[in-house]
Amino acid sequence: MEPPAATYHQKVALEKRASILRAATGLFIELGYDKTSLARVAERAGVSTATMFKQFRTKADLFEAIVLQFWDAGSDEAVTPPPAGDPRSGLAALGARYARLLRRPGMAGLHRMVIAEAPRFPDLGRIQFDLGKQPFFELVRDYIDSEARHGLLRVADVVRATTEFLGMISNFVLWPQLLLQEWSPSDEEVDATVGSAVETFLARYADETSARPSS
Repeated sequence: MEPPAATYHQKVALEKRASILRAATGLFIELGYDKTSLARVAERAGVSTATMFKQFRTKADLFEAIVLQFWDAGSDEAVTPPPAGDPRSGLAALGARYARLLRRPGMAGLHRMVIAEAPRFPDLGRIQFDLGKQPFFELVRDYIDSEARHGLLRVADVVRATTEFLGMISNFVLWPQLLLQEWSPSDEEVDATVGSAVETFLARYADETSARPSS
């Protein structure tokens, strides 16, 4: 059994890390990447600079951690596809998961910051894509490919099909927020968008059996 002291110190370290990530996310969104220093993050998080540098040696390391947190990278849900055999159910689950990620507080702000800073810091876009969007895209792509190999979908270009499916959701949930900060669709509107994306996808790619709504 782990000594209580070790457990306590680990808990404190995790709490400090969470405070740093919250502070950094807020500062990146408010000030941009360039004007946010690690010292400023430490001050807002209420930790010492020594603690700051112990957790994150560089600003790039800190940004990577924020992206991973936003996209739940490494969590069981993030890497586990739905079981094959029911494209309607599987796509609905993945679509709902995608919508939840895109609706996280700060996600739109993070995208705005990356887009604004990309000309001077092109690595930010690459980090956001490689560690955030791409792993989720690959999860959905592999699921669609699996259903196609089981004969439940007819997909000639799985990358294009995946892009179409996720695009129908992000086009409503996320992208308007980049220009319209007041854009805040209701849960019902988001659910309807995901459902419509699933039905549209199945109308294009499913065979006759799997395209029928479940009774």
